[in-house]
Amino acid sequence: MRMDAVILSVVLVLGSNWAAAAELATAPVREVRGDELFVAEAVVEAVHQGVISPQVSGRITQLIVKAGDSVQKGQVLVRIDAQAAAQQASASQAQVSAAQAQLDVARKEFERQQQLFRKQYISQAALDQAEAQFKATQAAVRSSTAQAGAAGTQTGFYTLAAPFAGTVAEVSGEQGDMAMPGKPLLTVFDPGSMRVVANLPQSKLAQLQNKAEVRIELPGLPVGQRKLIASSLTVLPTADTTTHTVQVRLGLPALSVQVFPGMFARATFRLQGGEHGRLMIPTQAVIHRTELDAVYVLSQGRAMLRQVRLGRAGEGEVEVLSGLNAGERVALDPIAASRSH
Repeated sequence: MRMDAVILSVVLVLGSNWAAAAELATAPVREVRGDELFVAEAVVEAVHQGVISPQVSGRITQLIVKAGDSVQKGQVLVRIDAQAAAQQASASQAQVSAAQAQLDVARKEFERQQQLFRKQYISQAALDQAEAQFKATQAAVRSSTAQAGAAGTQTGFYTLAAPFAGTVAEVSGEQGDMAMPGKPLLTVFDPGSMRVVANLPQSKLAQLQNKAEVRIELPGLPVGQRKLIASSLTVLPTADTTTHTVQVRLGLPALSVQVFPGMFARATFRLQGGEHGRLMIPTQAVIHRTELDAVYVLSQGRAMLRQVRLGRAGEGEVEVLSGLNAGERVALDPIAASRSH
């Protein structure tokens, strides 16, 4: 008799669970086919941007521009103390003058020796020695001239000019600071040539349609000018070994407002649909527990907890990458489903 009572209570409990599960609000796992829209965070950068660093060391005597200034190609931006270099250039030029004077003497001596040799007053050895002295002096002049040219070129390193017309983005030094080779002093960019750079997962690269429009959104611009269509698309032929993403460069069309390097942007890519559709479920059906994502799936009249791996979410739905099959039903109220479990 007691065994019959236990069996009856189990049947009643299971029956109540099945009844509760049957009353749960559910939604099917939808399979969506067709093109996919992939939204990637991006950043604005200048196509032409240069970091200006000195090639020599010295004290900064003039810092002519500041951040935000517009500059022209070849315009002087920074001057570094070149007194020692100028003195070295003067010394090199003096050595050239001395070598040229010695060359004049050697040339005249060689010509006299040639005349004496024709009259047979000197030997062939004496003539050869005069010729050798003349050629050695010629070589000394060429060496001095080259050294003077190098010294003059070195003097030019103490003046930093704009490599192209643009805007000064950053000034990293002050007048009186010590400039060092390779240490950046200025950053200049061309505001008339900008682009947006986004990172696309390499798993999505095969689905990228090169001729499809790529939409760009710049939240920092006025409302009516935030949304644009990319004028060009360039996929770099390398992938990041850490994030496994590929950099995509999107050209910006001509704008009536100015954008700056570093501005936040979003890029929406249209990806070609794969052989299998994407599985979508309502966002409210998902349970988030620390690093675990799960849903309650109705199977044989019972709500069973199942772990899932999720993709991108949007407009009340989230993509399911693994853990569910198309057509299965998930509970819309996970709390109620846990009570019937």
